[in-house]
Amino acid sequence: MQRWSSTIAVGRLAAAGAALFAALAAPMVDAQAAVPVYGYEIKRSYPHDPQAFTQGLLFQNGILYESTGLNGRSSVRKVALETGKVLLKTDIPQQFFGEGITAVGNVIIGLTWTSQTGFIFDSETLQLKQTFSYPGEGWALATDGERLYMSDGTAYIRVLDPKTMQQTRRIRVTADGEPVTQINELEWVEGQIYANIWQTDKIARIDPFSGRVLGWIDLSGLAAKAGIEAGSDNVLNGIAYDSAKRRLFVTGKLWPKLFEIELKRK
Repeated sequence: MQRWSSTIAVGRLAAAGAALFAALAAPMVDAQAAVPVYGYEIKRSYPHDPQAFTQGLLFQNGILYESTGLNGRSSVRKVALETGKVLLKTDIPQQFFGEGITAVGNVIIGLTWTSQTGFIFDSETLQLKQTFSYPGEGWALATDGERLYMSDGTAYIRVLDPKTMQQTRRIRVTADGEPVTQINELEWVEGQIYANIWQTDKIARIDPFSGRVLGWIDLSGLAAKAGIEAGSDNVLNGIAYDSAKRRLFVTGKLWPKLFEIELKRK
């Protein structure tokens, strides 16, 4: 009888030890798990100006807003989503290379690449209201409604106060513990920052607090579906989100099409 009880006790200790080891090991496995990758399904495609060197994209109140780059060709514009028709456009002086935009209240805020100058436009008329300055390069902007998020091509995203345009903190973006650079066009999507990684087919889904990449969106093949051969200039760039209807739009520089896509976990 004593031998039977001892056997049971040993068995229980072994089982408890195995369970404890599994519990301790599980977080380690999770911490080392690969960042999930999402593919896409095209829901709809829309016409897009093939001369637009897309730098920024956003969707607000049924209107697509877009900023374009290149010296002498930079602009901020309102676009009809269904037709791709430019409804209203304000050209940026030719000495400036236009970059990303975002909307805050009744204004559109835009950056320039190396001029350290930003512009604030009236969202209805696109008339220039004022300018502001910032150090370093400007690549893209997004907002969560309270703060601005600004990329500058590095592994850091600046967090700005939209009232003063002053930096309040920085987010270091990492994937699997390694810094992610070339962060370009940004969009706020349901609590995450979506970011084009320049000259790749990837969009990073970034936690705005830790900076950790929570997922990759692989848009390989989308350029071909737009009817172009990918090159150094006509790369994927431009993310817009319709929060009312939960629609995600993407396009690229000089692309003749803009796509509404749905993400699919690989």
